[in-house]
Amino acid sequence: MDRYHYEPLRKRMVDQQLKTRGIENDNVIDAFLRVPRELFVPLAYRDMAYEDMPCPIDKDQTISQPYMVALMTELAVLDRSKTVLEIGTGSGYQTAILSLLAKTVYSVERIESLLDKAKSILDQEGYLNICYAHKDGSTGWEEHAPYDAILVTAGAEEIPERLLKQLKPHGRLIIPVGNRSWQTLWLVMRIEERYQRQAICTCRFVPLLFGTEY
Repeated sequence: MDRYHYEPLRKRMVDQQLKTRGIENDNVIDAFLRVPRELFVPLAYRDMAYEDMPCPIDKDQTISQPYMVALMTELAVLDRSKTVLEIGTGSGYQTAILSLLAKTVYSVERIESLLDKAKSILDQEGYLNICYAHKDGSTGWEEHAPYDAILVTAGAEEIPERLLKQLKPHGRLIIPVGNRSWQTLWLVMRIEERYQRQAICTCRFVPLLFGTEY
C-alpha cells in the first residue's frame, strides 16, 4: 500500500487516540500527523500501525502505543532550542517525533540490529538532527550532557542516578519505573540541585536492561 492509504488512518489516530485523551500541544500533534508510523513497524503488523496498542518489533521489543509516545513527548516540553536524550531508539518512531520538535536528538540503543534498522529508516526519511550511539542506555550519554529532556522508553526498577545528573537545571526526565507487570510513568524535574517528582500514570514497558548486545 502507498502512503496515501495511511494518511486518513494517521489523522484518525490523532483525533481519536491523542486529542480525546488530552494531548493539546499543537507542535506535538503536528509531528504525529507528519511521521509515517507504518514505516517503523514490521511489514506483518503494518495494518496495525495506527491501532491503539503497542506493536512487536524485532528482538522481543515493542513500538509503544501512540498515546504513550505522545504523552511522553508532551511532558518533555520541547522546542527547537532544546536537546533531548532518548534511551531506547527501538523502532525509531519516537526518535522521528522528537526530531521534528527538538534542536538535536541523542538516541541510545543497546541492541545493534535495532539501531541499524531504525537509523536506516530515519536517514532515508530525512531526519538529520539525530546522533546515535550503540551503548548501555542506563548510563545515559555523558559526552553530550546536560540535556533539556531525557526520555526513557523502557521500564527501570529505579531511577538511575546517572541520568538525573545529566539533566540541565529545569530539565525533565520522563521514565517508567517498576517491575515487569506494573510500572508508573514519572516526570522528574530538576530544580537547581533538587529533583521534583510527579507520578503521571500507570504503564507497561519492556524492561530497561544493562549492558550491550553485539
